[in-house]
Amino acid sequence: MKRKRGLTAEDKAVWAMVAQTIRPLPGREMPEAPPPSITVTPPQRTVAPPPAPAKRALPPPEINVGAQPSGLDAKRWRDLRRGTTRPERKLDLHGMTAAVAHVAVERFLRSCQAEGVRVVCIVTGKGSSTEGGVLKRELPHWLNAPMLRPVILGAAHPHRANAGAVHLLLRRPR
Repeated sequence: MKRKRGLTAEDKAVWAMVAQTIRPLPGREMPEAPPPSITVTPPQRTVAPPPAPAKRALPPPEINVGAQPSGLDAKRWRDLRRGTTRPERKLDLHGMTAAVAHVAVERFLRSCQAEGVRVVCIVTGKGSSTEGGVLKRELPHWLNAPMLRPVILGAAHPHRANAGAVHLLLRRPR
């Protein structure tokens, strides 16, 4: 059904109320008030109480490969860093592009945590250039992403001479 052009009586009443709150431009007159057939009450302003402060959990601290995280005892950290804690699962990223490897790491860590696995190994390789490979350089960024950061407790290279592998201690699922 098509609406008729023009203002309804209610629209005209609302406009008249608005027009009464303004001062006309010089040389202009106030618009005429509509007939008092419709009564429009102005909306009441209510003052809402201030919102309660939100209780947000602090994000977990940033993962630095090779740095002992807070909340991890010295013995567990030493075992992870020295490679004496054997990983239960291993993911080898050799030959993958960065995009494919990122998805693989995310899926791998999520599935391992869901299965209750505590220690995993991710092999990035050392890379062919002097700075290291793309995957080795990108892995710490992926581990600190908001989706994965809550999953990981600590990360370390299992051996000083092998910087192409990272052992990760995963948090227990809640």
